[in-house]
Amino acid sequence: MPLIEPRDIDLNLLVVFQEVFQERQISSVARRLGLSQPAVSNALARLRRSFEDELFVRTAQGMQPTPFAEQLAEPVAAALQQVARALNLQEGFAPQTSARRFTIAMTDVGEVYFMPALIEACARCAPGVSISTVRAGAIDLKSEMESGRVDLAIGAFDNLSEALYQRRLFRQEYVSMFRIGHALDKPGRGEVSLKEFLAAEHLMVSSQESPYDRINQNLEKAGILPSVRFRVPHFTAVPYIVSSTALVVTVPRKLAESAAAPFGLRYIKPPLRLPSLQTNMFWHRRYNQDEGNVWLRGFISEHFAE
Repeated sequence: MPLIEPRDIDLNLLVVFQEVFQERQISSVARRLGLSQPAVSNALARLRRSFEDELFVRTAQGMQPTPFAEQLAEPVAAALQQVARALNLQEGFAPQTSARRFTIAMTDVGEVYFMPALIEACARCAPGVSISTVRAGAIDLKSEMESGRVDLAIGAFDNLSEALYQRRLFRQEYVSMFRIGHALDKPGRGEVSLKEFLAAEHLMVSSQESPYDRINQNLEKAGILPSVRFRVPHFTAVPYIVSSTALVVTVPRKLAESAAAPFGLRYIKPPLRLPSLQTNMFWHRRYNQDEGNVWLRGFISEHFAE
């Protein structure tokens, strides 16, 4: 392929490339850019001639990128971000007056812990800022954060892309939670023995998300899971269930702290060796210097980092 100079490429063509890479549908790109579908197809044809590569191949799953397009995607996205930043140098980020919308990927247990405090803090410090959450396990974190559709991810995620930076927020242990008056509720009467713990009936959160899946492996080794009759896929319903039953559930400590008073629950350190859980904040390196992203990271660190 001959050397391509910046003057040889219309910047708008790269915008079309980025949108097709993200959306994988010509019709969606046309709507987003306010163009006709033939105009988008014509832009792709011009790019194919310039790069001497097919770039995108039509399949049943939409327009799938070629290996060359995969290599091209991140540097093109980074270059367009730099251009946007250069064109808007006069725009800073003022949280008191900003109406920016942020999207944070987290788990359901993360929403229970983070969102109430974030909402209260935003009301004081950034009354026009909006925050939405998406379920981290239901999306491709790398591509969603690379595109800017997700600003931050918060959780105990393993094996994330090297394109993501991270900062530790806190480490927490797992605790076992039950209603006040439960047979394991023994304040001032000594610790719960392993025999008592195993004899209790347990509720299992059968989440397949790492690292929660490892906790279930520990519970299984201890002999708890084979006798479990009741399972739920998420943590959100757990306080409602254990507050009105005789079940015991093992959860991250932050969830137990949030749920104990409102639901009339107690929690103890279980008589098992369980790994601790480290919660980090992640962001894409493309947005490391974005002023809004910098503010949001500092805002979350100020309110949650230990």
